[in-house]
Amino acid sequence: MPDVGNPDRHPKAAAGTEGPDGIDVGLGVASVARRLGISPGTLRTWDRRYGVGPSDHESGAHRRYAAADLARLTVMRRLMLEGVSPSDAAAAALDADLGSPVASQPLPSATPPERSPRSARRTRGGGGRVVALPDATPAARGLARAAMALDSAACTSLIAATLDRWGVVRAWDELMLPVLHGVGERWRSTGRGVEVEHLLTECVEDGLRAVSRRLTRPLNSRPVVLAAIEPEEHGLPLHALAAALAERQVGVRMLGARLPGPALVAAVARTGAVAVFLWAQGPADKSAGPVLTLPALRPEPALLLGGGGWPPARRPPQSLWLKDLAAAVDAVTAAVGVDTPAPR
Repeated sequence: MPDVGNPDRHPKAAAGTEGPDGIDVGLGVASVARRLGISPGTLRTWDRRYGVGPSDHESGAHRRYAAADLARLTVMRRLMLEGVSPSDAAAAALDADLGSPVASQPLPSATPPERSPRSARRTRGGGGRVVALPDATPAARGLARAAMALDSAACTSLIAATLDRWGVVRAWDELMLPVLHGVGERWRSTGRGVEVEHLLTECVEDGLRAVSRRLTRPLNSRPVVLAAIEPEEHGLPLHALAAALAERQVGVRMLGARLPGPALVAAVARTGAVAVFLWAQGPADKSAGPVLTLPALRPEPALLLGGGGWPPARRPPQSLWLKDLAAAVDAVTAAVGVDTPAPR
């Protein structure tokens, strides 16, 4: 027997938005919220605060969203994922031509907007379900919203579009890294949201790997080895460097995180690597022994280091510590001897 007390389990609404007589019977709050990837409370707030709600709602009756209402909400949700403020997104949704190609696009939109002077001045706090991203780009705020909603499809689309538009170095510095830091800080301060960090990390790595896979004919004959020696578990910066080098047509051998020191030495000797980049986010005490043997190999590889785990006292002689992704790309391409312009 159907539960007629719950409007979202009404037999007519369960199959879609039309009843047997062709009448649009609408969807309930919970159903629409699930489709948009938001909470029912947020949906009610949008109705109360911005007027984007059920067009035929009567006081005292259950909210039923018609197809046109859902289309407006979809436009609003897509714009917010791109970094548009809720009030501006609501105004655009209410004015939208629901028959236009733009209004009918599925979530999420794949084109992140450029930073505007007005949006660059906005700051946001980190309370509730918000990630603190002061002075962030609209694209970064959209990525944070998608990550907090655990919307992996939206995260993947925004990351891919930004990589294509901005290139790896800028997308890493202005989109991925700020949001990763913001999500990580929120987890450290509240103890909540580790699932958000995991999902976002997976989406970022997938986007970076997709860029790396595009390189089929590298210009360098001797490879560049990228690794993080155990117990270092953070390997995402290695994927950022690999993708940025792929844009410069430089091939790498990705050995990833938690690599045993002897395995690194064996891999460098076997491949005749022209350069070795080692990432250490945590203290690199256990990395020093194997790393010190690398300069003795012939041909001698350039030894490049990145991350806060390499303070001056722990850096091996003849190594070069690089402060950010752009510096790492420049150092590797110089070691390889490849002179290709950075993507615009």
